[in-house]
Amino acid sequence: MSARHAISFADSAVADLEDIRAWYGQLDVPDVGERLLREVVSQVERLAEFPESGRIVPEFGIAPLREVIHRPFRIVYRVGEGRVRVVRVWRSERLLKLP
Repeated sequence: MSARHAISFADSAVADLEDIRAWYGQLDVPDVGERLLREVVSQVERLAEFPESGRIVPEFGIAPLREVIHRPFRIVYRVGEGRVRVVRVWRSERLLKLP
């Protein structure tokens, strides 16, 4: 069994999660937003054991940059030595661009 990877969230991913919460709050369905956030966090926690379980982000084709699709979101993360860093949580229909 491999060692667990440490998980962290980039500021951009934290802002994405806050935006998701606010969006569903504005739609008067904050419970839906909270449920989706819990599901996203659950998907991220799984990456501690299985960091390479997500697919390589097709727009880039860079092996350490991966994503898990949890509809309606793309959870984009970078795998490093003993760590997983979540960089974005976006609507799944959005295409990613390099900054």
